[in-house]
Amino acid sequence: MEDYYKILGVSRDASKEEIKKAYRKLAHKHHPDKGGDEKTFKKISEAYHTLSDDGKRRQYDAFGKSGPSTGGASGAGGFGGFSQEDFDFGDIFEEFFGFGRGPRKKRRKGEDIGIRIVTSLENVIKDEKKKIKLEKLFPCDKCDGSGDEKGAKKKTCSTCKGQGKVRKESGSFLGSFAQITVCPDCEGEGSTSDKKCTACHGEGRVKRGKEMEFTIPAGIDSGQTLRVEGAGNAGRKGTPPGDLLVEIVVENKTAFKRRGENLYYEAKVSYAQAVLGDKIEITLLSGKKVNLKIPEGSKPGDVIRMSGRGVPKLSGYGQGNLYVTLKVDVPKKLTKKQKELLQELKKEGL
Repeated sequence: MEDYYKILGVSRDASKEEIKKAYRKLAHKHHPDKGGDEKTFKKISEAYHTLSDDGKRRQYDAFGKSGPSTGGASGAGGFGGFSQEDFDFGDIFEEFFGFGRGPRKKRRKGEDIGIRIVTSLENVIKDEKKKIKLEKLFPCDKCDGSGDEKGAKKKTCSTCKGQGKVRKESGSFLGSFAQITVCPDCEGEGSTSDKKCTACHGEGRVKRGKEMEFTIPAGIDSGQTLRVEGAGNAGRKGTPPGDLLVEIVVENKTAFKRRGENLYYEAKVSYAQAVLGDKIEITLLSGKKVNLKIPEGSKPGDVIRMSGRGVPKLSGYGQGNLYVTLKVDVPKKLTKKQKELLQELKKEGL
């Protein structure tokens, strides 16, 4: 998999400004209009598009380019990486440098929505379905998301002459620059209507609540963010919807400690069990009870590995391990019989 940080030549902890500077330099060099390679330019722009967005960058750092596999939530667009369908790489270059391949209409997506979901360590050992009620913007039913009353007449925007974009000149100590931006009057459509929808006031979207379901994949960890594509706010006037960003908080109120996909647990054993060896019962996160063999001559702090008894890997393949640390319980009070037996063992060299 290609590394976006390597493509831009920045470190993984690079600031937004450093990422922006790296993109400007590479975009100047590789833009097709300046004789560069189009494929290379698209890779550079794709890397910038991801790393300059906080939500996309968090997801990329956690899951890589493809995003987590969930095995569900198909009705909400599924979890996964970002989509390039509504992104025009050339537009970034135009925003920075003021020229590109000519006028184009940019489809502006709806806003992303961020929420936080709390789950438990016990729940992350398997896929977990969640139902939530979400207040967000949906396409207007009255105008079918167009923003115009039915039968309204369209006319070419007089500001941008139907291009959907306007050119803005600005100056600095470096000289004059031209910036191409979305037309403020037609909002990129290239045309305007003589009658706005009365239900949505020309927005093409209205706010309401709706219950939705998605899947938290097994193996997720605190601080990781899931992206449910298309489950954010509807776009204005029929443009694509944004995404739903779900930040996961995993609470742990168990006796287990977690590091990645591995679990750690302390098991108390008696002095006799440590010396002679034994089998003890351990209850896993799933509630299943399993036997753990204590080898003869075990010492306090010895660690026994139980393969495949940890947390499932987020990729969906394999499972971590459970590491059990032995804590030998030395009694503070002994019966008379116990003391006599220990005295005999002492005489035998134990």
